[in-house]
Amino acid sequence: MAFALAGKVALVTGGGRGIGAAIVTRFAEAGAKVIVANRTVEHAEDLADALSARGLDAEPLPLPGTGRAELTQLVDAIAEKHGRLDILVHNAGGCPWASLEELDEEKLDAALDINLKATFWLAQAAIPHMKRQEHGRILVTSSVSARVAMGGGAHYSAAKAGVNAFIRGAALELARTGITVNGVEPGFIAKPGRGKMGTPEMMTKLGAAIPLGHMGEPDDIAYAMLFLASDEAKYMTGQTIVVDGGSTLPETGFAVEALWGEQQ
Repeated sequence: MAFALAGKVALVTGGGRGIGAAIVTRFAEAGAKVIVANRTVEHAEDLADALSARGLDAEPLPLPGTGRAELTQLVDAIAEKHGRLDILVHNAGGCPWASLEELDEEKLDAALDINLKATFWLAQAAIPHMKRQEHGRILVTSSVSARVAMGGGAHYSAAKAGVNAFIRGAALELARTGITVNGVEPGFIAKPGRGKMGTPEMMTKLGAAIPLGHMGEPDDIAYAMLFLASDEAKYMTGQTIVVDGGSTLPETGFAVEALWGEQQ
């Protein structure tokens, strides 16, 4: 089986819904034991129950927060219980949107804590366990917002750009240890929790502006993560895979309209 993860132990943060749930599901189907860490633990429990009913191996846990001590305790407890930690996926993320003029310290800290700082703390906690195994995969859900801009999201873009820089720096540091570090940059993905951007009208408008003509699905990200977690990606490190339906290709939205506007 391609992209097999049999015998692997994986931790996925933000794994209860949307992209995270898709990652958990694909990893479990590939044979991994997946720890589903989610802030709303009920979502993790529902997913784990559904996977268990299919004979797959998933275990729900509450995601305790974004601090160094609590995330280290989470990782250490998983490694101690299961005897190893092969794959870390930091997928939890997001931020409260605000214009630059309205941005306050609380919103900035929230964006940096969950998207960027938690990436450092989780990876730092996982490294000793992976070093002992001489093998590991550290993966992060980044965003195309790391390379393109959207009004009201400068703090989110800055955090995700920091994630991409982390991926390169950590990959270089760990290259001789058997640990690879990579990420996926999603574009517009149809998933729960998008608020006004998740209405049918807005999704139609967004889809029309994407070269492939529609928004992506959580599985589009999950399959990229599955590849990066597998032995087939053993010679990749310090990279991000952009999965965006081509949305970062046009110079402007007018280019899409000029090419396909009449077909939408």
